[in-house]
Amino acid sequence: MLHCGLRRRDILGLLALTGVSCERSENSQPAAQPRRHVADVLSPLPPGQVQLGGYLGRKLDLCIRNRILAQNPDELVEPFRHRAERQCWQTEFWGKWFLSGVAACQYTRAADARERLGRSVQQLLATQSPDGYIGNYAADSRLKSWDVWGRKYTLLGLLAWFDLSGDRAALEGARRLAAHLLAEAGPGKADIVRLGLYRGMAASSVLEPIVLLYRRTGDEQFLRFAEYIVSRWSSRQGPGLIEKAGVPAGERFPRPKKWFSWDNGEKAYEMMSCYAGLVELYRETGNETWLNAVRRTYESIRDTEINIAGSGSSQECWYGGAARQTQPAPDTMETCVTESWMQLCYQLLRVTGDPRIADEIERTAYNALLGAMTPDGSGFAKYSALEGTRALGPAQCGMKLNCCTANGPRGVMLLPAVAVLMGAEGPHFNLYAEGTWRIQLPSGTKCSLEVKTGYPFSGRVDLVLRPERPAEFPLRLRVPAWSEDTSISVNGARTGGGHPGEYAVIQRRWKPGDRVRVEFDLRDRIVRAGRFAAVTRGPVVLATDARTGPCDYASAGNTWDDRSRYRVWTPVSG
Repeated sequence: MLHCGLRRRDILGLLALTGVSCERSENSQPAAQPRRHVADVLSPLPPGQVQLGGYLGRKLDLCIRNRILAQNPDELVEPFRHRAERQCWQTEFWGKWFLSGVAACQYTRAADARERLGRSVQQLLATQSPDGYIGNYAADSRLKSWDVWGRKYTLLGLLAWFDLSGDRAALEGARRLAAHLLAEAGPGKADIVRLGLYRGMAASSVLEPIVLLYRRTGDEQFLRFAEYIVSRWSSRQGPGLIEKAGVPAGERFPRPKKWFSWDNGEKAYEMMSCYAGLVELYRETGNETWLNAVRRTYESIRDTEINIAGSGSSQECWYGGAARQTQPAPDTMETCVTESWMQLCYQLLRVTGDPRIADEIERTAYNALLGAMTPDGSGFAKYSALEGTRALGPAQCGMKLNCCTANGPRGVMLLPAVAVLMGAEGPHFNLYAEGTWRIQLPSGTKCSLEVKTGYPFSGRVDLVLRPERPAEFPLRLRVPAWSEDTSISVNGARTGGGHPGEYAVIQRRWKPGDRVRVEFDLRDRIVRAGRFAAVTRGPVVLATDARTGPCDYASAGNTWDDRSRYRVWTPVSG
């Protein structure tokens, strides 16, 4: 027998990385693997280069004014000053709100909003312990329940502020907070998949900010910890996020005896949060196995869980909901699930450039997300249904808001980023909102794009291009999969219509004032599911409302009481 100085846990770590399973796998550090950085196919525009108007712009403005900027940040920092918590998730609220606040600040360029964010960061950092901990859990309850989950959102918030402001104190605070976690969890310490709830998915979703921190510091220990997290998913007690990628998301584990517990492996929000982090790790390593796991899971969720309105889940978990969406189910379409589905789609859209993923973001945005937002933008439903009435959920954890009211604005603030993304050759239009975009072409030429449209209630989109000088580049326009007959013309001359589910490419030398008109096919379409039928028009799902009859799903139920009971699926005979 050859002895090479390797301990048993080292050998087990190597076996895990080479695909060899071991039922007695220990909490081991994976061996280093070859890495290559992968650039995104599509990238967001620099902050401040987008201004939306029309339907989406109005919704965005309401959310910013009445929810994001109306939040009192001091109330969200307060829990961090008290270290007595043992089971709740108060510390997620600051990070969720702060992420939407940074996005709103970038979008509006409002100096007063930026100052509020800066003060809030200072207040939060003032609660950091000498050992680096930021949180509200008692010393004997650290790493339990939602502690690491809350640290994840704190890290995301601090890194977002560093990106916006360049504040090195925020980056150092994030580094110390992450280093404190590495001192507690990892090889020879606490096992990340045994911490908290849902087979470790809540805790190990800290993967995303750990990778982002590595990207900003270059500190190798954080990348090694990220790889350790993913290796533990494949352990006997892990959630199997790589191996089970081909298994429908709602069938990966037996139904748990206790629903909200460690044993539940189908928790939708936490599962997608882990996969979003895995995309970030793929960017740093080029590990195609990991990207394939994300894509296969995305396809599984899309095909087996996402309903006609673009969301899913019952009691916050996957349950095969696509095939069961005409049947009553408790607590469907949690807004946190809606938002995290959009985030996962956005990550995949950027790394793959697949326009069909943008179709999913569009469907979710116009239906599930905006349907969950109150008419004035001040709050979001905890759960939404395809039939019934809308209602805000109760406040949580002794706070004045709940997880979905904190998280819903992140989905809304994602829309300006998704609308137009830049590729290696030029812009890709994904969401046809009215607005103005200021871009810089790969050649260095600056160009503004101005859109006038009544979309999604009108199929006509008028686009004016204003490059600072004539420039040749391809303009890519997403043709939604539902638009079977699309017409595109340039300066009045028809160029074709492209193919549904693809980008239509118009390659030419563009001059200031060139006009593009796109006309999408907005015919009503009947969707059948067993003995039920629903109607869609473009990306919009229609619903019947007790007040008005047929209307768009996002407007249905907008009295938020029995006066506007609504339904999407209608029984049909034959």
